[in-house]
Amino acid sequence: LGVASTSPLLPPSALPRRRAAGAAAAAAAGVLWGGGACSQPAAAKSRIEGYEVQLTDSEWAKQLSKGEYAVLRNGGTENPGTSRLLKEKRKGTFRCLGCQNPLFASDEKFDSGTGWPSFASGLPGVEVEAVNQVQAALLGAELRCARCGGHLGDVFQDGFLYQGTRSAETGRRFCIDGAALEFIPEDGGPPIKGIGSRGIYG
Repeated sequence: LGVASTSPLLPPSALPRRRAAGAAAAAAAGVLWGGGACSQPAAAKSRIEGYEVQLTDSEWAKQLSKGEYAVLRNGGTENPGTSRLLKEKRKGTFRCLGCQNPLFASDEKFDSGTGWPSFASGLPGVEVEAVNQVQAALLGAELRCARCGGHLGDVFQDGFLYQGTRSAETGRRFCIDGAALEFIPEDGGPPIKGIGSRGIYG
């Protein structure tokens, strides 16, 4: 995936970098989009219209930190290796930081070695961008929170690369920006925000 930057912000042209991670392998294997366990197509919507949670940009900016806002509301990507959730292994639920919508179960989390929190599947609260089979195989599809429209990351069809994990079984890798999440431990511990200390891609 992309190389971590020492600059706090990078231009939007840097965003597709992590999408290239599984592209060659997926294309060579002829992996095609197989539908999803998620709800409405994300690409057909704005990040506001059609979602249950409706806040103005200024309200989101007050609720979220600069980095969280950059990811959730502007579709930014955090630097790899920075999220506090990368090494989180406890039982619990990962939910949207913006609206507390449950998104991922801890049992589906695995170490992809990419530098971003990764999951083999999502809960119904994850929305998958509707794209054609070629784009899904080569570039992946955007993921959003189905309740507030917040950007979460991307899903790739390269699960076969992660043998011995649940991702190999589902065939998919949900590559998530930790800044979009908070973890709710099953043991009753306090919620943990996923944003790290380093910059966010623009």
